[in-house]
Amino acid sequence: MDQSVCSGRGHVSVLSCFPPSVGRDVAVAVVKPLRAGLRNPDTRSLLHTDSQVKWTMEVLCYGLTLPLDGDTVQLCVDVYTDWLMALVSPRDSFPPPISREPNLYTQKILRHLGGLFLSRSEQASPVYLSLCQQVLLAVQLLARESAVMSGDTWETLLHFLLRINHNMLAPPTTTDVLEQLSHLSMAVLFEVWLLSCSRCFPSHSLWQTARQMLSSWRHQPAVVEQWSRVMVALTSRLLVLSFGPSFPHLKVPDEDASLIPADMDDQRVPQTWFRFLHLLSNLVDLSRPVAAGSTPSLPEEAMRGGGRLPNIFFRAMKGVGTMVDAFLGVTVVNKESTEQQLPSTGVTPRIHFRDRLPSLGVAVARSPFKDRLPPYGISRPRSGSAPPIPVNILSVPSNPPSTTSTLHNTRLKPVNVSKATSKPPTTSSSPHHWKSSTHPPPSSHRPPPSPLRCNVDSLLHLFGGWLFDAALIHRDSAGDVTVMSERWAAGRAEACGMLCRIFSCKKTAEDILSVYLSRFYLVLLRGVQVSEEACPPVLASILMNSTCLFCCDLRGVNLLFPCFLFAVESVLLDRELLRFKSFVRPVDLRRASILVLLSLLPLPLQLGSVQSEVLLDGKFSGDDVTAGNFLSLKPRLRSILIGALQTETDTTNTQILLAAMLNLIQDSALFEAAGQTQQQTESWQDGASRPISTGETSGTSGTSGTRGPSGHSGTRGQSGLSGPSGTSGTRGPSGHSGTRGQSGLSGPSGTSGTRGHSGHSVTRGPIGPSGTRGHSGPSGTRGTSGASGTSGTSGTGIRSAEILWVQLVRLLTQRLMAQWRNDSAVCLSALEVLGGLAKVEVSVEESESRRALSSVCSYIVFLCSRPPPLHSRDLHSIIVAAFYCLNVWLTQHPAVLDHQECLLEVLEIVELGISGSKSGKEQEVRCKEEKELNPSSLRVKEAAEATLNCVMQVSGAFPLLGDQLDEDALIGCSTLSDASVKKFRYFVVGSSVILAMLERPPGPGEPREPREPGEPGPEPGEAAKCPSLTVLIRGASGRHSWTLQHQLQPRDGRTATQQTPIPEQRRVAQEDSGIRCGVKHQLFPANMDRVSLVKADLSIPLLDDIVTDKVQQQLQRLQAALKTQRLVEAQPQVSGRSVVMTICRPPPPISSFQTARLFLSHLGLLTPETLKSSGSVPPQLLSLDSSLPGFSDDLKRLDELQSRNCDSASIFYMRAGQRTAAEILRNVESSCSVPSYFLDFLSSLGWPVEAGQRQRGGVSINSSEFPAVLGDSGGGVFDGERFVLMYADALTEITFIVPSSSHTADWSKSPEEAEPLTSQQCNTELSQDSAPPPTRSPVEDMKSFRDSESKLLIVWVERFEDIESFPQTELLSETQTHASASNVQLIFIHPLKTGLYRICFRGNGTSKFSLVVPLVNGSVVSKRSLGFLVRETVINCCHRRRLESDSTLPSHVRRKQMINDIILRYHSRCSEPAFYTALFQDP
Repeated sequence: MDQSVCSGRGHVSVLSCFPPSVGRDVAVAVVKPLRAGLRNPDTRSLLHTDSQVKWTMEVLCYGLTLPLDGDTVQLCVDVYTDWLMALVSPRDSFPPPISREPNLYTQKILRHLGGLFLSRSEQASPVYLSLCQQVLLAVQLLARESAVMSGDTWETLLHFLLRINHNMLAPPTTTDVLEQLSHLSMAVLFEVWLLSCSRCFPSHSLWQTARQMLSSWRHQPAVVEQWSRVMVALTSRLLVLSFGPSFPHLKVPDEDASLIPADMDDQRVPQTWFRFLHLLSNLVDLSRPVAAGSTPSLPEEAMRGGGRLPNIFFRAMKGVGTMVDAFLGVTVVNKESTEQQLPSTGVTPRIHFRDRLPSLGVAVARSPFKDRLPPYGISRPRSGSAPPIPVNILSVPSNPPSTTSTLHNTRLKPVNVSKATSKPPTTSSSPHHWKSSTHPPPSSHRPPPSPLRCNVDSLLHLFGGWLFDAALIHRDSAGDVTVMSERWAAGRAEACGMLCRIFSCKKTAEDILSVYLSRFYLVLLRGVQVSEEACPPVLASILMNSTCLFCCDLRGVNLLFPCFLFAVESVLLDRELLRFKSFVRPVDLRRASILVLLSLLPLPLQLGSVQSEVLLDGKFSGDDVTAGNFLSLKPRLRSILIGALQTETDTTNTQILLAAMLNLIQDSALFEAAGQTQQQTESWQDGASRPISTGETSGTSGTSGTRGPSGHSGTRGQSGLSGPSGTSGTRGPSGHSGTRGQSGLSGPSGTSGTRGHSGHSVTRGPIGPSGTRGHSGPSGTRGTSGASGTSGTSGTGIRSAEILWVQLVRLLTQRLMAQWRNDSAVCLSALEVLGGLAKVEVSVEESESRRALSSVCSYIVFLCSRPPPLHSRDLHSIIVAAFYCLNVWLTQHPAVLDHQECLLEVLEIVELGISGSKSGKEQEVRCKEEKELNPSSLRVKEAAEATLNCVMQVSGAFPLLGDQLDEDALIGCSTLSDASVKKFRYFVVGSSVILAMLERPPGPGEPREPREPGEPGPEPGEAAKCPSLTVLIRGASGRHSWTLQHQLQPRDGRTATQQTPIPEQRRVAQEDSGIRCGVKHQLFPANMDRVSLVKADLSIPLLDDIVTDKVQQQLQRLQAALKTQRLVEAQPQVSGRSVVMTICRPPPPISSFQTARLFLSHLGLLTPETLKSSGSVPPQLLSLDSSLPGFSDDLKRLDELQSRNCDSASIFYMRAGQRTAAEILRNVESSCSVPSYFLDFLSSLGWPVEAGQRQRGGVSINSSEFPAVLGDSGGGVFDGERFVLMYADALTEITFIVPSSSHTADWSKSPEEAEPLTSQQCNTELSQDSAPPPTRSPVEDMKSFRDSESKLLIVWVERFEDIESFPQTELLSETQTHASASNVQLIFIHPLKTGLYRICFRGNGTSKFSLVVPLVNGSVVSKRSLGFLVRETVINCCHRRRLESDSTLPSHVRRKQMINDIILRYHSRCSEPAFYTALFQDP
């Protein structure tokens, strides 16, 4: 180091050789005339020659060293600062020699001014502070404004600034005034240095000198703070040059941005930035007090100044953190004032010096130079003002703790430093800025890094040495670990957090040097310790910045799973978090821990038997809790989740935990169902998993093992229940097997009711080609009870899914009524998770399902019973969601309705929702038409009606929900027309159901009657003699078909010899065959008169005794008629002719039946009361006039209204590096462009359905096997033009569309412009096994997707960083989708090397209910559960969208309104006699 600079002594005046009194007198006598001349700029200078100027400067140099008791020093400063302006704006008042050679004299002036900053006793004086400020401002103005400064002058100026700063900052301790002045002096030094880099780049030796000197000053807060400020400004400029304008801009205040000269050459910026970065040498030396500053003579003197080193160390790490975030492209805009952010470090906030001077209590003499100062000047920077320093988790301790205090006390009792009463007070009394009203965003909410960011290795080359050293500090000079952990914890925690952020921003295909990975893992192993030696700030910082650490494919990171699991456990199971409250918000720490846990969920099952052995401190962890395989940690993971859910109070955190629970249970259930063993669980690097076994789960009696859609297993069956007496449970017209007997209409004797619903299988599950059910989609098996346990599950995981399922269901139902009942967002998520649990394939006792159903009912009662002031739209939305959850449980567990108590409870809830009150058991039963309706709201009433419909028609009957058959299919027409409807009779029952009746008289062409399995076959011609009636029932729940055949006997009562309902014709008997005998016919026996009477005979009086006159007349007429009859009977005998008596035989069967009349009569609808209206109540039975124009069109529109929620989503595949919509759309055209596991994902979402074919009841006759439809396509075949992927259950239907570039143009066509289907598609042959569905335009599937305001896009990304460049707007435009960006929800799926999948969810964050479960941002899921979770998320997203919309009506309400319109428009106005007459006539 230059000794002249280090010594701090510049030029020494010749007057110093004389006695002090002489020098003082000379100085006073000289400066006063010079000062007087400065007041008048027009005055000529008294000095004309070089010798005169040099002599005068010797006097002024001596005057600067005089005491401050007079104004001599002030006058000398005024003269010199005025002469410095000769390089800025020359004037006539300047001495001519200075005007001729301004650079030479400026160099001398600067050397003389150094004497002002020498150590003196008056340094604490405000006057001294004012004088130094005046000099520094003059030097700053000189560097800014001068355009003629030579290189020597620049070097002298920089030497001057280094020297004066060394005088103030080199000592270990400083006064308050010097501490305030140091901020200005360092600001001027750095600004002038930057100006020199732009105009006259400093020499290498000067850089070396500056580095050595600044390294000796870094124990001063001003040095680190001003260095951070300059480095951030330089970094902002460097990023624009290095990464271009598209890289996220690092925003800095205009005052700081102006520090970098606008004219600095672009090639000098990187050089300047790199040299400035290393000006302070190794920042970690701050943690070593002796090496932090200049080496003093006494070590104990250095230790006295080391009390604030921890704060300075933290500030240094904070500045480095700002630069790291800037290089990552993460810009955290903190809207808080800096005064709120800073802890009480004893450093005054940034205040303008001119605003602060009056508060010093002194009057500063006015000088002409101050009048010429620029208005902006240099103000003291705010403490820690390296903007925009992202608010980190931690705040520095305000004062070093005492070595005798405990860790706990020092954490909870930070001390504020206040040294002098004259020091400006700090703006915040709290040592932690999180105590303010507005909180900074936690790390979990940090903006995503830029995809243009630099590599991890590049950042570590720049900052890794400092960060690793800072993160691994473990001892101070005294060797006291406890003291160290408290004093240096803030800086160490900041370094650990930065390292976690850097490694979490690893790109997808990026490789990191092994040496960096090993050091980083060592940092984490030491930082996440949960022992007594653990450092809470470091642990909190690591957790807050590691939310994505396990999601970025770091080599070997999964070995840290046990350590992080125990660290997360220590946070989530601690309700108070007293150890962390002093430096972090507990809610943010818990959220970060939950997100870390979310990324750990699938690891135990995915890694299975992989052993986790960590070498720490030279010892293997064989005896530690981290030993063992990953699967052995699954029970602990489960207990952490349950415990965290019980202790969590934050709304968002609770919702994330609920999503995690459903994820874990579904994954565990599928894992156990697949029968994977502990030894078979391996990490699948290619992302493909084993197919689920089809025969390892057995159902209850009657359960079939058929295969579901796409050939996957998954059927749920129940034992067939026989119908009531007189009711047949035969299959429907389509001839598919497996109907439910108890579902048949119970008709009177002679009428049998068969339940058709197009005759598809009643086996429960999402429908497929065979009508089977796979409850969790195309892959998944279900048994209602008694499912056999899977063989081979690990000892720690046997039946764990069932246990966890029961625990979570009980916990959810309990907390819905207690802790969560006032939190609408949590309640909505809990209900969604509860509905998702109903779909999970586990084998539990039926009582658990009944308990869950009862709890949901109780929750609805609680919500409806809230006081009227508490009723709001949000409350009613939760009630609607609760009813929907109830519907899910009823459809997924229909056996619960077999219990009378459960059924009654559900019906009471329906009554409560519809009428607003629930009839108690003690109250008198009232009919529904007599009960006053006062529901909570119309939405609640509609939701209750949907539940009633679910109980009556949906639960236990899916997929027999709807029907492919309509009038056209029944009579063999190709399209529904007026001619086809004329063959039907149309009636309306209860103003809500339209009955279309087709009477089929017996004839040779009629189809044979369906038979139950094992029933004896019919005799020839039997079915042709049975009249039938086909009824199409159109109601709010959809369209259903029934076929009824009239029988003389119930089917159950027939025997093998009684097959024919009508006796056979016997041959005609011969009239004269046999022997004829004469017989005398008598009314009484011949010996009747000889029988003696008894008393009982006398109990009946004689006729003559009781005959009245009226009766006597009737008897006389009767006797006359008998007499006449005897005469008639005696006539043949008188004539002698014989009469042949014919044998009685039954009449021939009639061929004309009024089956519609019989059906209505059997249902009790043909009575005078049902045909008459009473007041405003319409009659119970109405007829419709099908001859009116438009009737068939309205029926067609009614059939097009779906009876359940129909949602859609679009799927895209984005290859690495793609940026345009055209590239993305081309990916799915060929299977060579997409990996196999993307196609597996598509197959798990649903099954192929031909576009343009209406799906009713979830069954499509065109459902095909996935591989056959896919062919060599990459998924583009499901573009909505050829095929779509369909998923359907009893309540929801989802259409998945994979847009491709080859058919994008056709999507813009309207349905009228689209090409019609081919004749082969239109003319489907009517048979017993199939019926022709109504055709429609193939673009209608896409049209329904495009026309909705909100969209849901599922994007498969090969590189996770490409998410930020996803061309959302362009894709919506290419696919003709009209939706604003704010209404689009995106689910990004990124495959990891471990075979898991990382989820990124982007949605509308402005909504209160924007956090949709189960897939939340940051989730990591397995391949087993990916399809199920994506479907559930799509369902929940669309359901919440409907809840928030005021214009969306439930499906059954839309159908009900359409039915009312048809009734009003086509109601028959005929009289009652005409109505009865029409029943006896053909339609």
